[in-house]
Amino acid sequence: MTFQEQIQQGIPSQLPTSRPYETNINHAPKRKEILGDEEKKLALKNALRYFEPQFHAELLPEFKEELEKYGRIYMYRFRPDYEMKARPIAEYPGKSEQAKAIMLMIQNNLDYSVAQHPHELITYGGNGAVFSNWAQYLLTMKYLSEMTDEQTLVMYSGHPMGLFPSHKDAPRVVVTNGMMIPNYSKPDDWEKFNALGVTQYGQMTAGSYMYIGPQGIVHGTTITVLNAFRKIHKEPKGGLFVTSGLGGMSGAQPKAGNIAGCVTVCAEVNPKITKIRHDQKWVNEIHENLDELVARVRQAQEDKETVSLAYLGNIVEVWEKFDQENLRIDIGSDQTSLHNPWAGGYYPVGQSFEESNKMMAEDPELFKDKVQETLRRHAAAINKHTEKGTYFFDYGNAFLLEASRAGADVMAENPTLGREFKFPSYVQDIMGPMCFDYGFGPFRWVCTSGKPEDLQKTDDIACAVLEEIQQNSPEEIQQQMKDNIQWIKGAQENKLVVGSQARILYADAEGRMKIAEAFNKAIKNGEIGPVVLGRDHHDVSGTDSPYRETSNIYDGSRFTADMAIHNVIGDSFRGATWVSIHNGGGVGWGEVINGGFGMLLDGSDDADRRLKSMLFWDVNNGISRRSWARNEGAIFAIKRAMEVEPNLKVTLPNIVDDNLF
Repeated sequence: MTFQEQIQQGIPSQLPTSRPYETNINHAPKRKEILGDEEKKLALKNALRYFEPQFHAELLPEFKEELEKYGRIYMYRFRPDYEMKARPIAEYPGKSEQAKAIMLMIQNNLDYSVAQHPHELITYGGNGAVFSNWAQYLLTMKYLSEMTDEQTLVMYSGHPMGLFPSHKDAPRVVVTNGMMIPNYSKPDDWEKFNALGVTQYGQMTAGSYMYIGPQGIVHGTTITVLNAFRKIHKEPKGGLFVTSGLGGMSGAQPKAGNIAGCVTVCAEVNPKITKIRHDQKWVNEIHENLDELVARVRQAQEDKETVSLAYLGNIVEVWEKFDQENLRIDIGSDQTSLHNPWAGGYYPVGQSFEESNKMMAEDPELFKDKVQETLRRHAAAINKHTEKGTYFFDYGNAFLLEASRAGADVMAENPTLGREFKFPSYVQDIMGPMCFDYGFGPFRWVCTSGKPEDLQKTDDIACAVLEEIQQNSPEEIQQQMKDNIQWIKGAQENKLVVGSQARILYADAEGRMKIAEAFNKAIKNGEIGPVVLGRDHHDVSGTDSPYRETSNIYDGSRFTADMAIHNVIGDSFRGATWVSIHNGGGVGWGEVINGGFGMLLDGSDDADRRLKSMLFWDVNNGISRRSWARNEGAIFAIKRAMEVEPNLKVTLPNIVDDNLF
């Protein structure tokens, strides 16, 4: 069968032969056993409902074995034998260009060079899934190949509920992931209901088909590192940045450190992923000996090198060793997946990677004790460095939250509302006041032709648009404009593409709309092929996350999720091609609600109309909320937006004089 025929077939009418378990692939860790006997039976019934009854007798023991062996039913037998990658949009079968674009983005999320655990359909973060099993993938792709622009595909946490009559301006796909009743959003609830096959953790851009590999976070990390050095009034050259994690998202850190121009040390316990990042040239060197690492760092500091060093081992060992050697760390953070601490997101010190994975599955309570003990040691070592002048910030991975739950010394001596921890979140100190409040966030695009020359043309277009906007930009956003122009000019030479021909930069509403409009004109003129627009959920409006995206909201509303819900509802009727709303992305199940979108630009007048309507709302919804919280930058930004658009009328706060109290 051709690729197109396999897509159109969906779930095959004849059972494919069983597939061997490939040991050379980076697999998800075994999930802990959490289901009772009746629940296991229910999980098997839930899995078998995708298949005709005549296949149940053969599939039942196979699925039972998967559930017992891996803690989940992945349906490995049904994994397609074609190469998993984003193909040029013309190669996808179908009646709707928008649907073809979504197929392209789904395959990009599962590309072996992009996905963390491709055979388990997990893109990043240890549990950020596109689908829960391969039947869902096959059925979704079939629906997309059949749908017209008068239908909408409804996705229930990875499950394609079906095609429903709709209209051309409606989203082609509406995605929800993990939208639990609030009292059922504890970590073990995810383990249980995911094992039952009725919900999944979509992360931020895994389950919304908008992940573009680590490039998506390289840019944000570069800005964060640059501004962290600016906060301590030090040039990055010769400065030392210490952190950990080389996974799907955290793997961006050494690359960002190189772009910023500092010395980066990033610890990682997984040998396989460390090698992948080294092979991809996202990290320059791998070290396994701490004494050698110390000597190498001293040399790099002295020579003011720009270099990234991976330490294959536990980050706690690095912090403690650098303290003993009195090695000065300028800025420090952590980007392990602490939103997922008990299932492979963070590993205990003193245990090998293999021992930890075994303990995680066979003795989860002991594993939890070891992780919490490690968090206490981790925080204690960081405190020793901060006493010497290190600037440490939480990188939005729930490090401070989980450390506090473990009883680590991370709480402020004199806490205030929103500043309970002794260390700031990077959003509180950097991204919130400098970027999000002014409307700057991660605008991204994918060239659906798959041609590198199209990506180069879009880079040139985006750079020209930003340079033109900068000439009349107010002083308040000049630094943001300069950083992004510098970024896009260096994007090609930094070799950031993994998987699809994609790019990201930070832009405000004006920048996003003008860049998108210029792309659409270039498509109309035949200069480039169609382009998919999107963003990370980690943005101005898309996410309500009290310990990350909205951590610099101090009016008491940071635990509300109205903004994220309004964001995705508003995007859906303003012209998005697909919309998504998730529970848990980035910082953990039950800790955040976040929404995203995708939009196909095809050169049409319709696309031009939709992009202006949707992008304006997508940004200004969040600025409005931030301005109501009395954030100065957001008040400035929303007043400016109202001057540009007479139909925008936003309620502004009246500031109370503290002396009255």
